[in-house]
Amino acid sequence: MGADMGEKDMARRLMVLTVICYFIKIAEASGGGGSGWSRGHATFYGGSNAAPSTMGGACGYDNVYTAGYGVYTTALSSALFREGEACGACYELLCDSMSDRRWCRQGGRVVVSATNFCPSNDRGGWCNSPLQHFDKSLPAFTRIARYSSGIVPVLFRRVGCAKKGGVKFTVKGHSFFNLVLISNVGGNGVVKGVWVRGGRGGVWQAMHRNWGANWQNNSKLDGKPLSFRVMVEDGKMLTFNNVVPSNWRFGQTFATRLQFS
Repeated sequence: MGADMGEKDMARRLMVLTVICYFIKIAEASGGGGSGWSRGHATFYGGSNAAPSTMGGACGYDNVYTAGYGVYTTALSSALFREGEACGACYELLCDSMSDRRWCRQGGRVVVSATNFCPSNDRGGWCNSPLQHFDKSLPAFTRIARYSSGIVPVLFRRVGCAKKGGVKFTVKGHSFFNLVLISNVGGNGVVKGVWVRGGRGGVWQAMHRNWGANWQNNSKLDGKPLSFRVMVEDGKMLTFNNVVPSNWRFGQTFATRLQFS
């Protein structure tokens, strides 16, 4: 009887110790505070160089390298993607070794940019709502887990996006249908609102999200220098005056020197 009680007491103590260690791990991962972290899962797609299968995607970044997102990218499940509103968001992920230590790389963590959508299906897929899932490029996945694992539990949180150079504007579409791709957005990373002005004395006109990171306006702006105002999700706004010269052509990309902090 006494031996049984001793074993039960030891089991309880081990359980308490495991829970304490788990929350210490989360606190250490977050720099001591432990706030802002959530649980999800991660898989991978594409090859070792994240191209060509991870190029393009639902956010519209045709080339993730020239758009400023590089090799560490991810597709988001519908619960995270929010119909394209999360394009450009940056997430820090680490493998949840307390849930499954067999496949995690010790101390591994990675910051990824949201560039694509992982769609739901009718077969109980990992990207079905309300699951919070990351389908990452292979280089990003193997920073935190072993290739052979296939899928791992993760801890994740939103973080700021560190970018080289300024915000980029790619003018697409045609006359009376201006489609502008906004990429390489730092700071919060997620574009919430865009306004365009044609000419130096023109009126600021609101643009509307067409899909992903593409914003549209139905005015005829051909032959005019273009300025943009961009607001990101945390409310910060920058004005890019005359970033596009009057002799612009559809399909051209224009880089700026301004960047969100």
